[in-house]
Amino acid sequence: MGREEALRKGGEGPSMRVGREKLSELFLAFLRLGLTAFGGPAMVAYIRELAVRKKGWVTEESLQHGVAVCQSIPGATAMQVAAYVGLRAGGPLGAAATYVGFGLPAFLLMTALTAFYGGVHDVAAVVSVFNGLQVIVVALVANATLSFGRTSMKKWQDVVLGLGAAAFLVARGSPVIAILASAFLGLILYRKVDLKQRDPAGPAQGTWLNNLRAPLLLTLALAAGLLALFCLDRKLFGLSALMVKVDLFAFGGGYASVPIMLHEVVGARHWMDSKTFMDGIALGQVTPGPIVITATFVGYLIAGLLGALVGTVSVFTPSLIILMAVVPYFDRLQGNALFQRGLRGALASFVGLLLAVTIQFALAIHWNVFSVLIAAGAFLAFRLKVDILWVVLAGAVVSALIL
Repeated sequence: MGREEALRKGGEGPSMRVGREKLSELFLAFLRLGLTAFGGPAMVAYIRELAVRKKGWVTEESLQHGVAVCQSIPGATAMQVAAYVGLRAGGPLGAAATYVGFGLPAFLLMTALTAFYGGVHDVAAVVSVFNGLQVIVVALVANATLSFGRTSMKKWQDVVLGLGAAAFLVARGSPVIAILASAFLGLILYRKVDLKQRDPAGPAQGTWLNNLRAPLLLTLALAAGLLALFCLDRKLFGLSALMVKVDLFAFGGGYASVPIMLHEVVGARHWMDSKTFMDGIALGQVTPGPIVITATFVGYLIAGLLGALVGTVSVFTPSLIILMAVVPYFDRLQGNALFQRGLRGALASFVGLLLAVTIQFALAIHWNVFSVLIAAGAFLAFRLKVDILWVVLAGAVVSALIL
């Protein structure tokens, strides 16, 4: 049996030992890829090119399985797929290497941009630029709502749960409660809906301890970090606990983090206003990496460089733990009707939450003729699949000239 075949079937994986050279290769390959990781989930195609065709770290079948795993658990999809390749190619240490390598460029650039933002955000020309970028953020989230809605809202049950979640969030309810309630209602509403479950491929191979050793150790490290922050700095502890919660409930990809983070950072804790939060999202669009990198922006404004580091680590670690824990058992979950119904309900609520965020962001904008035209142009560009980076950069130039 070949090495990749053994990994694909679960015979190695978490217990596999890997040398420093392999870890360095994985880290550097994904570091280079992370430098150009614009487009969120669209980066999966580039990960496939690197991991399947160029390096042969995983098979096409294995990568397809990994994408299915990553789309079914919380976290930014592209980051999760990068970690999955590392897990298959080099075990838990390989997953950590690809995860850190892929996300490091976004963290460094976002930290630098936030530091710059802190010094110039009240300069008139910069204010004009960010006023335009905030309008583009509205178009960005509206486009995400429409795109996810077209793929997710297939049945009347989806519409009911989506609109219910949207109304609940607009009424200042917690998005976490909306997600949990929708998952529970999904168990009931989707009983007669064919969710195209796959037959389980058989029990996971390897012992329970061997499969879960790495995620358990990482969980203990995260808990120890939270305890240390609780004892040493309550502000950093609050930031870390918040970002952990954001990641744990980010079903459907990085965009799922936006409603939760907005609610907690702006509505519940009043750390910043909606416009400042939108500035953070806009900055995130000119950096590589997922939209959840906004956690770096929030952390820096709350507690400087240390806050940026704590916020970033906290918002990415839980989903890495979940990925490591779930991979050996995912085939069983795919064949579980309750899991499928609950997941469908959670994903339906995510569309509604994005709709509510679109409304909230739009209400925070002082609209005029020019901002409406910029928003319309950006929305059209997104629908035509123009690269987000070019839309944001063009919007910044136009805003500087006319707003």
